[in-house]
Amino acid sequence: RSAMIIKADLHMHTCLSPCGDDDMTPYNAVNLAKLLGYDMIAVTDHNSCLNCPAAVRAGEAAGLVVVPGMELCTAEEIHNVCLFPSLDAAKEFSDFVYDKMPDIINRPEIFGEQIITDEKDNIIGYEKRLLTVASDITESETVKAVSSYGGVCFPAHIDRSSYSILSVLGTFPETPTFKAAGLSRYADEKKLSAENPCLGNMKLFVNSDAHRLSDIPEPQNELELPECSAEALIDYIKNR
Repeated sequence: RSAMIIKADLHMHTCLSPCGDDDMTPYNAVNLAKLLGYDMIAVTDHNSCLNCPAAVRAGEAAGLVVVPGMELCTAEEIHNVCLFPSLDAAKEFSDFVYDKMPDIINRPEIFGEQIITDEKDNIIGYEKRLLTVASDITESETVKAVSSYGGVCFPAHIDRSSYSILSVLGTFPETPTFKAAGLSRYADEKKLSAENPCLGNMKLFVNSDAHRLSDIPEPQNELELPECSAEALIDYIKNR
């Protein structure tokens, strides 16, 4: 089968993340991404997949593939992008993570609301537990756990000075062996690769980590996939 060129952003938040703008709804994020020329985005809110169903359905209506995902904060306070082949897998992983988080109640006046919507922007609930906390899941456990739900994960924004694998550990651990890594738009890829030779064996994705609509840039990644689907993306990363 001939490959397709897919324009993708694999790290994007919605209004479920307390640090996300209230107008960063699944509907708005999906439709702006479509207008900007994306074929695929991944919705990756902090420690939860609760807005993935709305985003996937909004994507189906707009003609944009939405990969259900999460930005997991590990016990070491490292952020990982976790991507899943289906909403069922994402929900099961989300429930698993919820049980591994401290029971701290969100204070919207400090952290912001954690809004759950449907695909047409109707608010259907609020997540009461604060989502931007470290889970009890370690970095090595994350890789195994995500894989057990059919997904794949990679360290997020490795060039950042906080919540990144390099800022916390100083280097990539020998195990687990990651197939990919996320960069911010401001990363110096040559410098990072020189300092971390293992990056030469990984697929590097430049992702927006968008928390507001104005954060969504023109497409940065062009991926060669056999089809535009979550399954094809996950297979592409796993078999890198």
